[in-house]
Amino acid sequence: MLETAKTRQPDNAEQASALFQGMADSTRLRCLILLATHGELCVCELVHALNLSQPMISRHLRQLRDLGLVADRRERVWVHYRIHDAAPAWIRTTLNCVAATHAHNPPFGDDKTRLSAMPDRPGGRCSGPSAVAP
Repeated sequence: MLETAKTRQPDNAEQASALFQGMADSTRLRCLILLATHGELCVCELVHALNLSQPMISRHLRQLRDLGLVADRRERVWVHYRIHDAAPAWIRTTLNCVAATHAHNPPFGDDKTRLSAMPDRPGGRCSGPSAVAP
């Protein structure tokens, strides 16, 4: 069977390139670090943690999804993101290493603090206009 661009699995160089493209922008890196450390987060949680607009966060998440680094799932009006299940272990290891090394440094520590202080986060669910899907 002939592989097409949609069915072909990316090679290691493509995966590495995608990871580093994702990490090249500070907003995308901050999203990746929060997802690596917290598992799955709703768009509204990322908006609150990063203190940025919903359209900006959604644009960066779409780029990360297009790079194959994150996956999303919809739950009614909410969209939850996580590191893609098919991501190789070395990608998770890299993100976890960056997270552990910089966990208390700005802006990563500030993001974590804001997320922890977010009101109305029962079970990772949120409400409000920032929760609307990208």
